[in-house]
Amino acid sequence: MPDEINQSAEAPVCRRLVGRSAVVTGAGSGIGLATARRLASEGARVVCADIDETTGKAAADEVGGLFVRVDVTDAEQVDALFKKAFDTYGSVDIAFNNAGISPPDDDSILTTGIDAWRRVQEVNLTSVYLCCKAVLPYMRQQRRGSIINTASFVATMGAATSQISYTASKGGVLAMSRELGVQFAREGIRVNALCPGPVNTPLLRELFASDPERAARRLVHIPGGRFAEAEEIAAAVAFLASDDASFVNATDFMVDGGIGGAYVTPL
Repeated sequence: MPDEINQSAEAPVCRRLVGRSAVVTGAGSGIGLATARRLASEGARVVCADIDETTGKAAADEVGGLFVRVDVTDAEQVDALFKKAFDTYGSVDIAFNNAGISPPDDDSILTTGIDAWRRVQEVNLTSVYLCCKAVLPYMRQQRRGSIINTASFVATMGAATSQISYTASKGGVLAMSRELGVQFAREGIRVNALCPGPVNTPLLRELFASDPERAARRLVHIPGGRFAEAEEIAAAVAFLASDDASFVNATDFMVDGGIGGAYVTPL
C-alpha cells in the first residue's frame, strides 16, 4: 500500500455542530470512530452505538458522549437507541447510519450462499431502514434533521472482484436514501447516501493480508494511488450534517478519490 497521508491530530477549526446531537452506529471503529471524533470536535453531542461494548464504550468515553449497545438488525433495540438519544439530549439532529459488514463468504454470486446473502442484507440494508424509521419521527417533530446513510461507490459501479450481497445492499441504501430525501424534504429533513471509495480501515487491511492480489486490483483504479483515510470520510459526514450542506439532499455523495471518473489511471 502507498504511504498513508498524514492526518492532523488537531481538532478542525470549524464548529458547525454546536448544540446538536448525533447518533453514530458502528462507532467503535473505522469510519464510525473517526466520525464520532469529528462530530464531537465540531461541537456535537455524540451517541456512540455499537454491538461491541468494549470499542463502543471506549469511543464514547473518548468523545465525552453516550454509549448505547445495539444490534442494528433488531427493531426494538434500534428504537431504544434513538429514544435514549432524544431523552438524554432533547433532540436527534444527526443520524449517521453507518454499521455494516463485508464478510469473506460474501463473494461471487456463483459461490455466495443464501445465509451469507441474508446476513449482509440484514446488517447493511435492513439496519439502515430500521434506523431511518426510528429517527424520522423525532426529526419530523423538530422540523429539521440530517440523515447520512453509508452506501458505497460500488452502489454505482460494477466490479469483477464481486461481493454480491454487499454490492446489492449498498445499492439499496442509495435508492432508499434518495427516496426518503425527496419524501421528507419539505419537513426540513435531508437524507443523503455517503458513497466512500476504499478506505484504509482494519477491514481493508485484513483484505490486504489475506488476499494481496485482490486488494491490488482495487488500488490500481484509484487515480491518487492510495486508499482514503477514515478521517477524510468523517470530514464528508460532518459537512453533510452541517448547514453548509443545507441544499444537499437525496444524493449519492461520492468520496471516492476519483474512481468513478477514471478510465485510465496514472502509472
